[in-house]
Amino acid sequence: MIRQRTIAKPVSMTGIGLHSGAKVEVEFRPAPANTGLIYTRTDLEPNVTMKCSADCVRDTQLCTALVNENGVRISTVEHLTAALSALGIDNLFINVNAPEMPVLDGSAHPFIYLFTTTGVTELPAPKSFIRVKRKVRVENEGKWAELNPSNSGFDVDLQIDFDHPAMDKDKQHFAMPFTGENFVRQVSRARTFCFMRDVEFMHAHNLALGGSLENAVVLDDRGVLNPEGLRYEDEFVKHKLLDAIGDLYMAGRSILGSFKAYKTGHDLNNRLLRALLSDPENYELIEFSEEYSEQKGSIEFVDSKKSIAAF
Repeated sequence: MIRQRTIAKPVSMTGIGLHSGAKVEVEFRPAPANTGLIYTRTDLEPNVTMKCSADCVRDTQLCTALVNENGVRISTVEHLTAALSALGIDNLFINVNAPEMPVLDGSAHPFIYLFTTTGVTELPAPKSFIRVKRKVRVENEGKWAELNPSNSGFDVDLQIDFDHPAMDKDKQHFAMPFTGENFVRQVSRARTFCFMRDVEFMHAHNLALGGSLENAVVLDDRGVLNPEGLRYEDEFVKHKLLDAIGDLYMAGRSILGSFKAYKTGHDLNNRLLRALLSDPENYELIEFSEEYSEQKGSIEFVDSKKSIAAF
């Protein structure tokens, strides 16, 4: 059977919050099977705990944020959940001493590196998947996202539409069969991006106070300001796909289906996931036995014994 996963041992990291600009310390601890992804704000007394779920996402302005019924929040969780999706990690305790996860370099790769180096271990319990049974679609002002049934695991297909000299029209669409290795090699290093003209507005609203060329791709009216340039020719669409993968993993389970979207963002991604889960006729939870082999290659996660250096 395909088994649930967690990390092999506790590990910590320190970084800066993208929107707060403050130092953030986070500790990751192994969790037993069927625990899920559990966030705890350790800077509050008493500590406040939230389980990662689609319904717990209550703010999607410039990031994905978990917010409980009392307004306690943990922002910018999408890059972490994208990495957990690729690694197949279902169970994890995440203890953070701030209202935001660290942005690190603006991509999912530092989390991939951290957990692959620390080690990922299988648990003695079957992993369950969300299999899409019928089409689910959400739309908003010309933007849309949908999930369809598929016999090939999880396929992703996303298109953006920016009119900017640095964004080649031929590089604004990307599709791939989602596997852990495909994500690590082709998507995980894509960084968040923003336009200089929007920075002043964000600062006025106490957003992106920790943003810099170290953790984001920044564009002026003519091109990319980062001296090293882009990591991928199509880094912009790949980061939007990275966000979408992270947003869809807020369910805490991997999806079996086909995801396709046009100009989607955090809000639309979350609305799509909520729409899927709102009706039991839309999906089913399934597990795979030892005999299952036909589709396994299309839902493989990063090998828990493989070094990140292999990528």
